[in-house]
Amino acid sequence: MLFPKKVKFRKWQTFRRNPKRVGVATRGTEVSFGSFGIKTTDAARIKSNQIEAARKAMSRALGKTGKIWIRIFPDMPYTKKPAEVKLGKGKGDVQGYVAQVLPGRVIFEVDGVPEATAKEALRKAGTKLPVRTKVVVRE
Repeated sequence: MLFPKKVKFRKWQTFRRNPKRVGVATRGTEVSFGSFGIKTTDAARIKSNQIEAARKAMSRALGKTGKIWIRIFPDMPYTKKPAEVKLGKGKGDVQGYVAQVLPGRVIFEVDGVPEATAKEALRKAGTKLPVRTKVVVRE
């Protein structure tokens, strides 16, 4: 799973946003490395284990051919308090890391395989993610 080697701050603030007034991505919106990509249509936080599950599904569908690029990195820690613990007594322990994505962000890219194989692999990867996605082609 992906996570940072070292962090400046162990716990971050939450950065809550109103989902109705969230903007769109301004960077990482084009397919840059491969021929096909998967793009989000929602804003969300994607956990590192969800990224890994999507990557595994995609690499199984592609086989030994084809190259995969992961365009997001989970660098934001999220915390959780243990079950059945009363409120107070500080913030919970770090559980893992998430990547915040905005609508229009390209998450994965693929190259070196036929179009039908690439689109099917990206579709399978999209089912593992907590956002709605669409397959895009490089122009």
